[in-house]
Amino acid sequence: MKLATIRSGARDGQLVVVSRNLTRCLSIMPIATMQSVLDEWDAIRTTLQVFSDRVNASDKGTQPFDPKNCLSPLPRAYQWADGSAYVNHVALVRKARGAEMPASFWTDPLMYQGGSDSFLAPCDPIRGEESWGIDFEAEIAVVTGDVPMGASVDQARKAIRLVMLANDVSLRNLIPGELAKGFGFFQSKPSSAFSPVAVTPDELGPAWDGGRLHLPLLSILNGKAYGRPNAGVDMTFDFPTLIAHAAKTRPLAAGTIIGSGTVSNRGAEGGPGKPVREGGVGYSCIAEQRVVETILSGAAKTSFLKSGDRVRIEMLGADGVSIFGAIDQAVEASSR
Repeated sequence: MKLATIRSGARDGQLVVVSRNLTRCLSIMPIATMQSVLDEWDAIRTTLQVFSDRVNASDKGTQPFDPKNCLSPLPRAYQWADGSAYVNHVALVRKARGAEMPASFWTDPLMYQGGSDSFLAPCDPIRGEESWGIDFEAEIAVVTGDVPMGASVDQARKAIRLVMLANDVSLRNLIPGELAKGFGFFQSKPSSAFSPVAVTPDELGPAWDGGRLHLPLLSILNGKAYGRPNAGVDMTFDFPTLIAHAAKTRPLAAGTIIGSGTVSNRGAEGGPGKPVREGGVGYSCIAEQRVVETILSGAAKTSFLKSGDRVRIEMLGADGVSIFGAIDQAVEASSR
């Protein structure tokens, strides 16, 4: 099934079930929210499926679905933890600055805890100052049910409730100064955005193998293809592994969001992905292209996002239909 949260005037919006082709939706009950459903998932799953079957069978009682009317599937969450499952991305970044990557990065996931109190809606603008080095990061994310502390990988796999796309916005020029303090990201990681729709794993069919999503993730910048790496390729740590890592020393509450990190594929020769215009898979963030430019020519040529730029992140099924709807964001100058 496909679920979304539409604007209702309430802070957490109104939960709706969305048709597979993303054209119609159906309200479940006036006060239902995504979090309330996740809290009672086992008890309410069957009811949700009835509504899903109804919205896919008939237009009766439904309303048009408009992604621009959506909030984030979870407008605020108890936790947002982002991994770096595509170690190729990490290796490239470190190589560009001449730093050797520790061998443990291939066996022990990297993860940071992000702000989860105010996510951007999927069509909200990204606001900031160009001097901050505004960048997008196209990712896959999952939403969990309750996960006990010390959960096994198998327990973690069974706790995956929903899958969605993410734009983990990064302010690249603020990152070095923050990391130098030794306390991690804060100002350099503003509000993230997620796809209009979150889907249950069974909705993904054979593309979902229980831990990885084997489809290209499309990034489009100002109407031109920027990246299309396959999210199921070169993912060193799958989602159950990331969830178990996050739960090693604490339980995770239902509604926890776990991100994959920037989706990144190696090139055919084992190197970085080539730009899309050269027949490669391109990139899921500007920073990775700048890193490759630095490695190849000694200097980055591509600039970070500027006011007026537009980023679109989307994934299509085998039938060519959008699965999650698109994250579609324009960049606006900060009004602070």
